[in-house]
Amino acid sequence: MSDANIFITEKSIEGDGDGPLAGTTVAVKDNISTEGVRTTCGSEMLEDYVPPYDATVVSSLKEAGATVVGKTNMDEFGMGTTTETSAFGATDNPAAPGHVPGGSSGGSAAAVAAGEADVALGSDTGGSIRCPAAFCGVVGIKPTYGLVSRYGLVAYGNSLEQIGPFANTVEDAAELLDVIAGSDERDATTRDAGDETDYADAATGDVDGLSIGVPTELLEGADEGVVETFWDAIADLEDRGAEYHEVSLPSVEHAVEAYYVIAMSEASSNLARFDGVRYGNSGGYEGNWNEAFSRAREEGFGDEVKRRILLGTYALSAGYHDKYYKKAQDARAWVKQDFDEALSEADVLASPTMPVPPFELGESLEDPLQMYLADANTVPVNLADLPAISVPAGETDGLPVGLQLIGPAFGERRLIRAASALA
Repeated sequence: MSDANIFITEKSIEGDGDGPLAGTTVAVKDNISTEGVRTTCGSEMLEDYVPPYDATVVSSLKEAGATVVGKTNMDEFGMGTTTETSAFGATDNPAAPGHVPGGSSGGSAAAVAAGEADVALGSDTGGSIRCPAAFCGVVGIKPTYGLVSRYGLVAYGNSLEQIGPFANTVEDAAELLDVIAGSDERDATTRDAGDETDYADAATGDVDGLSIGVPTELLEGADEGVVETFWDAIADLEDRGAEYHEVSLPSVEHAVEAYYVIAMSEASSNLARFDGVRYGNSGGYEGNWNEAFSRAREEGFGDEVKRRILLGTYALSAGYHDKYYKKAQDARAWVKQDFDEALSEADVLASPTMPVPPFELGESLEDPLQMYLADANTVPVNLADLPAISVPAGETDGLPVGLQLIGPAFGERRLIRAASALA
């Protein structure tokens, strides 16, 4: 593993022929299946798991001629905002040493920021691409739900997560998105984007006449330096011909709570398969099946994963499903309705990607609630199934700050055009 603890497995996978990514090195998050190469999800439970197949996105990389240089560190099973819950240790932030790189795709963002790879793949369930992009000062795209196949992605929250790219520039990220986007018969949630493709061609930087909506709720409670940097970036876009106005997303007040009920419930179901029999380390435990099952999960999962499984199981249990899970789904519909209304008044929406600059390593581990609340600006996008991009906006006290742009479903070209004016 590299000095910054970026990679869990460093093993080269060569691409085929002279495709559009020939000569490009790609780092892949360690929850994306790679045939014959260990895929751990940052967990002791899968420490020795070697998939017998490639994820669709990995097959696409190979066909495009890219070279995969390794599998990157991540929060265990994608559960975290700092890449500190990994069983293989925390990753340092190359752009801000001594600070977290964000999570859960922190290793992928760090690989790009450190020059260990030209581009990288991560997954985003509630901000896990955009948060590390902001904290590491790189570009990260969370695609519309269904634009990129999830076949071969080890599931955390099926209805929320998407695979997406990291790069140093918007154009490079868009080129990678061109390769991985598209419908897949092995993933029934994928959809045809129609004519809204050729994403790299959209990176013109032309924002003349672009209407930007700024949701006031996504600025409330944000760090003062982050807010100042955000407005500086908006002013830069104004200088290039864009105009902004305030919009409202009243439902985001409930988004974090709704998101975590839904995500933890789905995680509780998805992670039931890791029992030491079907998947995971068996450990050779004695006793009956229930005892061996409990021991395998007790020793294989870390504290954050256990916490989310317990909370998710509780939310789905008899007598509580309607009280928690059903209400969370109702709130999700409200969030989507608010986004649709706001995007009828503006071409794109803009906010700070994260309300705070990168935490110091170890700072948030003792307070999970602080970590959950840091997702306030990113999780609403996943609830609404919309695309978003994080681009570097500048710094506050020497720490990177990201600008998040949000667009309508399958509006990636619009986002890429606007974001390329800044990166």
